[in-house]
Amino acid sequence: MQLKQVLSLCLLGASLVSAHPGHEEKRASNELLAFKAHVRRGLSLCARSFDESGLNARAIARRAKLASEYQRRKLAIRDTDDVLNTTHLSSADYTTSTDETEIFSSTGTCVLNPEGETGPFWVSGELIRSDIIEDQAGVPVVLDIQFVDVSTCQAVEGLYIDTWSCNATGVYSGVSGNGNGNSADTSILEETFLRGIAKTDSDGVVSFNTLFPGHYSGRTTHHHIIAHLNATLLSNNTLTGGTVPHIGQLFWDQSLIDEVEATSPYSTNTVAQTTNAEDRVFSDETSGTTSDPVFNYVLLGDSVEDGLLGWATVAVDLTATYTPNYSFVYTSSGSEAVSGNSGSSGSAPSSGSSPSGGMGGGPGGF
Repeated sequence: MQLKQVLSLCLLGASLVSAHPGHEEKRASNELLAFKAHVRRGLSLCARSFDESGLNARAIARRAKLASEYQRRKLAIRDTDDVLNTTHLSSADYTTSTDETEIFSSTGTCVLNPEGETGPFWVSGELIRSDIIEDQAGVPVVLDIQFVDVSTCQAVEGLYIDTWSCNATGVYSGVSGNGNGNSADTSILEETFLRGIAKTDSDGVVSFNTLFPGHYSGRTTHHHIIAHLNATLLSNNTLTGGTVPHIGQLFWDQSLIDEVEATSPYSTNTVAQTTNAEDRVFSDETSGTTSDPVFNYVLLGDSVEDGLLGWATVAVDLTATYTPNYSFVYTSSGSEAVSGNSGSSGSAPSSGSSPSGGMGGGPGGF
């Protein structure tokens, strides 16, 4: 699917729900419909701008270079027509002689989510770094995520993008508590794996070296992202100040998840899997829309164990401001628990007819 086709269709409806069993916060349907209609109009106008500015051509070249650097030998590419269809993967084998424009031209993913799911596992104040694997085992992943301004269709330079995900066995670093591995093991507070922040370049792009996430009870495989606008870099390599115009989650094809989960150490996880089709956050971010918050990807070798390159385009409304909830803050001695920030709130621009609101009394989807 070409970029022009994708942008004329893709949008991500606002969602604000708790993924904890038995707790839900849903926006009024008329507000959602108004917001989605506004975003659809905005994104459809960006297609020609992306081509004329060369943003699309540079993205193709960048993705091809990344794949080459990771010794791509055989490729399998996804093309999603319906993100709620768990069998939607359409794959084909490519050789190194295949034209790179055929392989890398599709953005596939197009996301605009003014207030998504932060969850209780975000740690505020993480380090600025793009290689976040540390000593963790699993399928290596290079993420190439591009951020564009939905109002101007221009790449957003200088955004600090915060990402975090669980490890291969479903555990997050830097947080302790029920639902995150052994809640009695406080040594996890000293860990920082699979967490980091990187700054977008002139094309609005950040890249992370990370791992394919595992799974835990009640959630499908996913990555979290938060965008920080006008933040200040401190001497200790952390951020302060600024605003948050975007909170969201990105996903993978179910067939790819199943393939990865069959490999070690993912296969050692005895917790029952939740599929994309069963995941409420996935459903809320795609139902009633033509949104596709699923990474495009290529294999970097002959099997998933050799690694993946995944890419996505995220459209943000820079006039929106949100406050992500957190219960832990990164310090020089590890994460420390804090209180008084159990709710996420924010406001969206009035021109977008986007609903505003808070998370209520509990944390969001994790």
